Amino acid sequence: MESWITDIMEQYGYFGILLMIALENLFPPIPSEVILTFGGFMTTYTSLTPLGVIVTATLGSVIGAIILYYVGHLLGVERLEKIIDKWGRVLRVKKEDIRKADAWFEKYGYWAVFLCRMVPLIRSLISLPAGMSHMKFVPFLLFTTVGTLIWNSLLVSIGAAVGDNWTEIVEFMDIYSNIAYAIIGVCIIIVLVLYIRRAKKF
Repeated sequence: MESWITDIMEQYGYFGILLMIALENLFPPIPSEVILTFGGFMTTYTSLTPLGVIVTATLGSVIGAIILYYVGHLLGVERLEKIIDKWGRVLRVKKEDIRKADAWFEKYGYWAVFLCRMVPLIRSLISLPAGMSHMKFVPFLLFTTVGTLIWNSLLVSIGAAVGDNWTEIVEFMDIYSNIAYAIIGVCIIIVLVLYIRRAKKF
């Protein structure tokens, strides 16, 4: 996958970067670390500039985030509640659970969107609950853009600074990603355990 990504970026320049980053948001297994650090490296031997790569990558990220936001918006909490009405007993989920989660996201959602833009995998998926909770679009766009801009600026700048050694940064970021995935996995397990314990009480 890495060679496919770099080939497209080298062939299409800024458009290739925008396309890859937009796809990365829609298909999280595509690693943003490769796109951004290689994009930074490209500024050392092509006409691309660090600012141009950062702006293009941020635009691509925002486009992908907006698409997922509207997917979540179309689904919405109301439709989710209808699903719970039909399958709630089987899933052991109540409408109150959905409402509590929605209320939590309404209270902390903006900061969640901002911070999660710097966490692998979650940086893409966070747009879905934002859309489902009908988070106001302008603040969503603002927090998404700022969080994404920080992440993109960091990795593009590092890629430009290390040049040929950009792959070493990707290896380091893989470690960061694995730690993030492990934490996410532990959180999922904890939620499942609490869910099973609660289900046994009924």
